[in-house]
Amino acid sequence: MWLNNPEQDLRRDLQEVASNLRWSAVELLQIAERLREAGNEADAQAVLKMCQVFQVGEDQLIAYADEVKARVIHRGNAE
Repeated sequence: MWLNNPEQDLRRDLQEVASNLRWSAVELLQIAERLREAGNEADAQAVLKMCQVFQVGEDQLIAYADEVKARVIHRGNAE
């Protein structure tokens, strides 16, 4: 079954935000490594926790995008 335009837009937006979270987490991992090398373990651990939060958010958004594709989540045209 084909997705309507609002559903396609929603799915694309969810995937885009998930991708941005992944990219941000990769950048933060590099920052955490530099903090650790500089001897700032406490801040490195805080940044790593942020990365974990981003990963959970990314996974949720991907799951929502999959639900849109499967038409579990439906978005109609605005009236």
